[in-house]
Amino acid sequence: MTRGSVIAVLLATVVFMAVPWIVPGNFYINMASQVLIYALFALSLNLMLGYGGMVSLGHAAYLGVAGYTCILLVTAGYNQLTAAVVAVLFSTAFAGVFGVLSLRAPGLGFIMITLAIGQIVWGIAYRANALTGGDNGMSFPARPMPFGFDIQDAKNFYYFTLIVFAIAFFFLWRFSHSPFGASLKGTKEQPRRMRMLGHNVWLIQLLTFVMAGFWASIASVLYVYYNLFLSPHALALQQSAEILLMAILGGATSLTGPIVGALIITLIKNVISTYVERWNSLLGVIFVVVIIFMPYGLVPGCKQLWKRLQSRGKNSAPARTSSEPTE
Repeated sequence: MTRGSVIAVLLATVVFMAVPWIVPGNFYINMASQVLIYALFALSLNLMLGYGGMVSLGHAAYLGVAGYTCILLVTAGYNQLTAAVVAVLFSTAFAGVFGVLSLRAPGLGFIMITLAIGQIVWGIAYRANALTGGDNGMSFPARPMPFGFDIQDAKNFYYFTLIVFAIAFFFLWRFSHSPFGASLKGTKEQPRRMRMLGHNVWLIQLLTFVMAGFWASIASVLYVYYNLFLSPHALALQQSAEILLMAILGGATSLTGPIVGALIITLIKNVISTYVERWNSLLGVIFVVVIIFMPYGLVPGCKQLWKRLQSRGKNSAPARTSSEPTE
């Protein structure tokens, strides 16, 4: 890591740790927890989208598979840790099957298969009243106490979510800078050349699909802990589209982009919507403006803008000094 990256990480750590002491009231602390959960969803999707070039419209399916599994196991009498681990493993295995089916077709066919599987999971959750409660949803008994740490309070739950998010972000950062991450980027840019070099493009994409499903499953368990409730509405196409929009809006080619996208969309959806009736239109306008002026997303666009300003400053400095009179 460069010196600038280290400073940025330290500043981000200080800011995230200070959030409960800065924002007023539990509402905004809960909002910060929600931003972290959705940011983890967007980061998991970004593995496929930003690094692998795979656009998925069924990412909310993991929310249903992991979320309902966790709730059902706890309701059946299993302890919280066992329920969470089994839910994540089962949902990750589902991601493997999901990936095998989806990767049978490239491009538009891939998008349609992910959409179809996501809608199938939503349909099962909506129709299986005896298992999922149907449209009425299911309640989660209570948040766990990891290592005896009570996370019922909004502030404590935020720090618990932040720890999980930090661990996930570290692993995702390591992945993006690993040889496997480099090979995944190669499959996105030049899949035919990667095959000629002896790489198994299909296997690389499948492993990425499974890894994305794993982190999405962890985010799903956090989602259930946060809301203490799950209904088919959380699995709908709109949820998958919002997660995809978070990654694209912030910048799918960077790790910090999905976090920024999750922050903007979550705040517009939960805060700005109380003041603006047509908040969906506002979100659409923001998205269109960003795509026009910063086609790679907010974070990469702001970096390019900063570099341009720096280069202009350097180019204009000699001109000003040369015009000064000499003695």
